[in-house]
Amino acid sequence: MIFTATQIAGILNGEIEGDESVEVSKLAKIEEGTEGSLTFLSNPKYTQYIYSTDASITIVDKSFEAESEIKTTLIRVDDAYKAFSQLLEYYNMVKMNKTGVEQPSFISTTATYGENIYFGAFSYMGENVVIGGNAKIFPNVYIGDNVTIGDNVVVFAGAKIYSETIIGNDCVIHSGAIVGADGFGFTPNEKGEYSKVPQTGNVVIGDNVDVGAGTTIDRATLGSTIIRNGVKLDNQIQIAHNVEIGEHTAIAAQTGIAGSTKIGKHCLIGGQVGIAGHLTIGNKVRIQAQSGIGRNIKDGEAIQGSPALGYSDYNKSYVHFKNLPKIVDRVYKLEKKIDNNE
Repeated sequence: MIFTATQIAGILNGEIEGDESVEVSKLAKIEEGTEGSLTFLSNPKYTQYIYSTDASITIVDKSFEAESEIKTTLIRVDDAYKAFSQLLEYYNMVKMNKTGVEQPSFISTTATYGENIYFGAFSYMGENVVIGGNAKIFPNVYIGDNVTIGDNVVVFAGAKIYSETIIGNDCVIHSGAIVGADGFGFTPNEKGEYSKVPQTGNVVIGDNVDVGAGTTIDRATLGSTIIRNGVKLDNQIQIAHNVEIGEHTAIAAQTGIAGSTKIGKHCLIGGQVGIAGHLTIGNKVRIQAQSGIGRNIKDGEAIQGSPALGYSDYNKSYVHFKNLPKIVDRVYKLEKKIDNNE
């Protein structure tokens, strides 16, 4: 897509200083700007680059004052960072403005969907599926029987939505995500062999939820695995059967949550955290990266380590952990001194 300085200034309600007709078709960092690119300056640390950048257009604050000649066209706005973010949102909206049903694809005769839907090639929509308006279903997406998807939902290429899953409004499911696969349910017999426990529940996802690429959310054994409104899940997260995650909790990549654990609202969970099953994690809990959680956590706790300790306790203890060889050596010397005195 190509935009002129005039068009961009109109979107941002900005003031042009330079060539109004100059065109851009790509985005760049200010220090890496090339002809035909758009960039921005908001951090004073990068001011030096505005005098050398080859970017065709640069968004700056209205308060910016040049100290030497600038060849890039400026668009002055109240807040360059917010304006650039606004422009990115607009760009994504235009880029995602696809509608219609591409072929080849399969839509069951019992499935229904709202207006302005986009259904990409090689996608599958099973029996009794219901999809709301303005949904974007990209190529190679599988949507199983009896799935319900709300309005303004985006499901990127290659995602798999198993049967009976319920997804709310304004959600984003990224490529390779698998929602509703069987939970890890097996029971051993007297021979030491494993028999599968049927996973007859489903997954329920609320509104404004983001599910990262490669993330898996297992269906419940009975009842539902529940991801509540506003939850943000990074890439490659494993959420086991019957887990519940409270509103507006954010979880970083490679975290694994075992079955039937309940996580509260507004929690922040770092990458590579492991959480055992059948636990209760309170509201507004902070869990540092690579922590191992094997106990219930109260509201507002900040924890770290494996097994996890209180965050401040862990930091104090770590001072001794890293000095442990020296401490042991000192103890041996003290013991030897005591023995000699005796």
